Amino acid sequence: MNRDEKIVMLKLDIIFKRIFGNENNKDIIATFISDLLEIPRESINAIYIDNVELTPEYFQQKFSRLDLKLKVDERIVNIEMQVNKEFDFNERTLYYWSKMYSDELKTGEEYGELKQTICINIINFNQFDCKDYHSHFKVMESTRHEVLSNKFAIHFFELKKIKYARKNKRMEDWLDLINAETEGDLMDIQNTSKIPEVQKTIVMLRELSADEKVRQEAFYREKRIHDEATALGGAKREGIEIGEKIGREKGRAEGKAEGRAEGKAEGKTEGINEMIEKMRKAGFSEEQIKQIIDTN
Repeated sequence: MNRDEKIVMLKLDIIFKRIFGNENNKDIIATFISDLLEIPRESINAIYIDNVELTPEYFQQKFSRLDLKLKVDERIVNIEMQVNKEFDFNERTLYYWSKMYSDELKTGEEYGELKQTICINIINFNQFDCKDYHSHFKVMESTRHEVLSNKFAIHFFELKKIKYARKNKRMEDWLDLINAETEGDLMDIQNTSKIPEVQKTIVMLRELSADEKVRQEAFYREKRIHDEATALGGAKREGIEIGEKIGREKGRAEGKAEGRAEGKAEGKTEGINEMIEKMRKAGFSEEQIKQIIDTN
């Protein structure tokens, strides 16, 4: 095998969902969740997947975000795969958690019947100012560190930090596999991993990589993700340029230092408004527009 040969990447949403959203792969899913959450494998007896379908519309979406909702015994687990950085990601995750937690309570049920709800965020960017790739958030008292409830848990796995902070081999085998981009990466994991389900997943990735139709789907999906990053960056740069240009023109028209300062401020505002309209027409969400505006 050629070590440099490109594979279909597991971090790509459509590939991730083919494996971890497949009812036939429950043994792989259970071990994956067990190793990431560091809970006993034997404690997972049943898994139900809510959203397994990959509709034609899903493939056409320009801005990608994968959400996979699972019912794992008495727990609700949401797995999110996010490649490109998004603004207010922490707040959005908290909102997702609260929606899942509250939606499970049926009319007439007591609050005590609410299920443990866990969000797993696997992200291809750095979110926190730390070296650890795994961050586990709970709700606890600030002085005594007493946990308010074990029903709240949000996990972040930052893929770009794995190679710098090795501490949990089983967890890292899965995250290395998600990070794998070449046949050589798969071979390295295959030679060192002792997890049978990781080995099975490697076989499945190779089979998917050998499928020409899947490779084409993966190619176009990856291109759309690159388009997203390029569009966000381009819109940001264009907005700055528009604001500066209008500011210079207004400043020259005023002909005074105060006028130039005022003109620049007004020009920036007009430039931002013009940029917002262009982004809306191009299909940007309000969340993505906010991300660009707030970082200008």
